[in-house]
Amino acid sequence: MGTLYLVATPIGNLEDITLRALRVLKEVTLIAAEDTRTARNLLAHFHLATPVAAYFEPVYARARGLGDPAPTKKLDRILDALERGDVAVISEAGMPGLSDPGYALVRAALARDFRVVPIPGANALTTALVASGLPTDQFVYLGFLPRQKSARRTLLQSVAEEPRTLVAYEAPHRVRASLDDIAETLGDRAVCVARELTKVYEEFFRGTVSAAREHFRATAPRGEFTLVIAGQQAASSKQQAVDTGQWDDARVREAVRDLIAAGLPRTDAVKRVAHESGRERRAVYQLAISR
Repeated sequence: MGTLYLVATPIGNLEDITLRALRVLKEVTLIAAEDTRTARNLLAHFHLATPVAAYFEPVYARARGLGDPAPTKKLDRILDALERGDVAVISEAGMPGLSDPGYALVRAALARDFRVVPIPGANALTTALVASGLPTDQFVYLGFLPRQKSARRTLLQSVAEEPRTLVAYEAPHRVRASLDDIAETLGDRAVCVARELTKVYEEFFRGTVSAAREHFRATAPRGEFTLVIAGQQAASSKQQAVDTGQWDDARVREAVRDLIAAGLPRTDAVKRVAHESGRERRAVYQLAISR
């Protein structure tokens, strides 16, 4: 019996592929690929000649406009190949099974007692998260945000009280609408909008949701997007700032510190606290940097 390898491939920069991934792609008897054209281009770049077969699962195929294939037929072909030797599954980019085809195949392979081995590598989720400036110790992955506005808002509302950092994928033509919905459901939190990760035009926009909305109203969104959103801590800090009670020095320092901890740049945190407290921005800044 063969082994099913889940092989991560580059999300942009081809140098991000691992030596182990290249070895496995060379040695397996078949590569099951979400997009055979992308797979063959990758193999050609690294001078590999392993046979490639198309494999994509309906839920992802529909989302990417690839039609609705018969999953049983696709699965059976890969499982039959596993009876004869090792098979590697790759997605168009990144880690298969992570918002990409792989889940149904892994379930079926395990049910047939095939060995399943992950070959880790690049993925947009962790790449965006670690560079976002937001807390990384705990996070909630939302996958691709729903296409429909009502479904998208329902999902966002369900995590409105979530204290952990939120991460989601989004298509360029829906980024503006999604930022609008985030503002409506989650409030004006800290956010990092990561675009074209590891590619030539890689970009990170870090700031508030409102600032991101302004930025992408002026700049047309292009490429693949990952949204990293501060958890409820930011919203709690904002609510504290809105409170009309007395703003003593200790409270000003704490409010700025909480907003920075939630991921806002110091300048934005100082600006917000100055506005809500009625104090001069320079005075708030001096308090923020004092000990």
